[in-house]
Amino acid sequence: MSENAERRAALQRERAAALAERLDHWLQLGGDERALDVGTGAGAFAFAIAPRVREVVAVELDESLAARARADAPPNVEVIVADGENLPFERASFDVAGTFRTLHHTQRPELLVAELTRVTRPGGTILVVDQIAPADPLVGLDLTRFEHARDPSTTRILADADLRGLFDSNGLTLLREEVLDEPRDLDAYLDLAGCEGEERALARNLAKSGYDAVVGWFLLSR
Repeated sequence: MSENAERRAALQRERAAALAERLDHWLQLGGDERALDVGTGAGAFAFAIAPRVREVVAVELDESLAARARADAPPNVEVIVADGENLPFERASFDVAGTFRTLHHTQRPELLVAELTRVTRPGGTILVVDQIAPADPLVGLDLTRFEHARDPSTTRILADADLRGLFDSNGLTLLREEVLDEPRDLDAYLDLAGCEGEERALARNLAKSGYDAVVGWFLLSR
């Protein structure tokens, strides 16, 4: 199992209680829902929602991360290796679907949002959480360059307008949103991704004044 998977799992355990409490304020759940977590990583969102629903299917493309999540998963969480841009589920298979800090790691975020929409039942709920780029495209490009140097799986950090365009194009209704500033210790953040050598030097050069991430939470109705 990769060191990155172990680091992600350790960070997840540290943040688990806070994430679970936050979900209680964002999702109205009856306990009998079937939930989907796309891009589960080490399982953070899936594990947080699991005690609050009947079952969870957690999807992860990286086999090492999926193995780490599977090793820690509670009984009602099934972890599968699959592509979020081409989900192996029937239309309207889930009551609740979410993707947690995944869109900026996928090549085609518009396909991932379309797939989330397709597999969620009409009237169901979709939760999208992801980092947000500044509105200035040049500043946004520098942010993507920094995140890619830190973690090569980063594709593009989307701006708020880009995310809203994805939601609108899939006929989703935005019910609630919140934008959070997340100050991060730069060295610890680079260590989390195992960023070393030339990439670390580049990342530090791109974030000379430190680094605060901006993260958006979007609650949507299908």
